[in-house]
Amino acid sequence: MKDVTIYTDGACSGNPGPGGWGTVLFYGEHKKEMSGSADNTTNNRMELQAAIEALKILKEPCKVTLYSDSAYLVNCFQQEWYKGWLKKGWKNSQGKPVENQDQWKELLKLMETHQVTYVKVKGHADNEWNNRCDELATGAIQRK
Repeated sequence: MKDVTIYTDGACSGNPGPGGWGTVLFYGEHKKEMSGSADNTTNNRMELQAAIEALKILKEPCKVTLYSDSAYLVNCFQQEWYKGWLKKGWKNSQGKPVENQDQWKELLKLMETHQVTYVKVKGHADNEWNNRCDELATGAIQRK
């Protein structure tokens, strides 16, 4: 399997409001930047969309290290929240429907193909690639 490094970020102007996502992928000497936007969304949805779009573009199964400043995204997999959701029929610990189910389901489906390790980075700090993803995400909002 190819080793791929991915950085992702999501942004929202208002929450909900117009949002954007950005991602930078690295494989060997290759680097690819992507971004996109949505009209009426939330920051969490944009964080998830960044990860989805990055994994969707991979053409074959890969071993991925995905860096994100989103505790929502990273904690879901590091703390295995999704396993409880699946057992409870997509209900959270309070018995309410899990938010953003469509995106979580898509992400889990992509993870059947790829071996993904999620790593939390501090947002808006000194991480060059997280900062670049933030620029891509906020830039996508401004282009709307």
